Amino acid sequence: MNQPLNIVFAGTPDFAAVHLQALLDSEHNVVAVYSQPDRPAGRGKKLLASPVKQLALEHDIPVYQPLTLRDEAAQAELAALKADVMVVVAYGLILPQVVLDTPRLGCVNVHASLLPRWRGAAPIQRAVEAGDAESGVAIMQMEAGLDTGPVLVEVRTPIAPRETGGSLHDKLAQLGGPALLEALAQLRDGTASPQTQNDDLANYAGKITKEEARIDWQRPAAELERLIRAFNPFPVCWTEYLDGKGAPQRLRVYSAKLEQGCHTDQPGTILSADDEGLLVACGREALRLTQLQLPGKKALPIAEILKGYRDLFGAGTKLGETHE
Repeated sequence: MNQPLNIVFAGTPDFAAVHLQALLDSEHNVVAVYSQPDRPAGRGKKLLASPVKQLALEHDIPVYQPLTLRDEAAQAELAALKADVMVVVAYGLILPQVVLDTPRLGCVNVHASLLPRWRGAAPIQRAVEAGDAESGVAIMQMEAGLDTGPVLVEVRTPIAPRETGGSLHDKLAQLGGPALLEALAQLRDGTASPQTQNDDLANYAGKITKEEARIDWQRPAAELERLIRAFNPFPVCWTEYLDGKGAPQRLRVYSAKLEQGCHTDQPGTILSADDEGLLVACGREALRLTQLQLPGKKALPIAEILKGYRDLFGAGTKLGETHE
């Protein structure tokens, strides 16, 4: 019963590469890898292979990079691999029904969220942004709907008070490998008992836009504090300030602390500036900005920034809306 499975792996970013490594370290055979086509990256816009492709090539595993899986040639290529199961982790292409039906045991997906709480492209950031108390990884039997398939294995973890999108990503990446191997063992041994999702409890974790990361100081400080953590390290929240010449510049905000208490200042006004942070008025309460990045500079603690730019961030200065 404990025969190794022949697996086709489909994934693209670092999160997926962690799971590919877990399979490579297991008894199973990864017979092929699918990944997104190489993309231009960096200042030179040179084509860059995805983390999954790089890992596959290091292990001499064949890599396929079709633009779509909807054409018959790509589907025939997949069928010829005669995989027992296809494991999909943040691949980035839609799998049509004919592909879902191709492997003997179907396709399973590693989803970086509890289901059905967050379906869609950005479940990690949306969980932090919403103030969820916990997150987790769901190993799901794939079907045609968006993250709607029955759940084979689920593991949970608390979301810490200072959790960022980046720290939760790393935590879930480590949880996902063992959960995936458990799900594969259940499928192989015929012991799986998939749990149907309750669609009434589903929320859509939409893809994050850079405009969403612009800080609206009219919002309550508690919401903005969660947003800043959720969008660290990508896309990173930002606001505007006026430089020494009066020109608007973008100020990226990597971390902030919630400061309870009332104020009467306009949202976006700096209430105080010291080595502990920039205290900024919000629609309700205030935020103390503690790590910032000026254009062309590294992200630094506020104490370092104030050494050279204290005159730009004094009490009474307004952040945001400097383009008006």
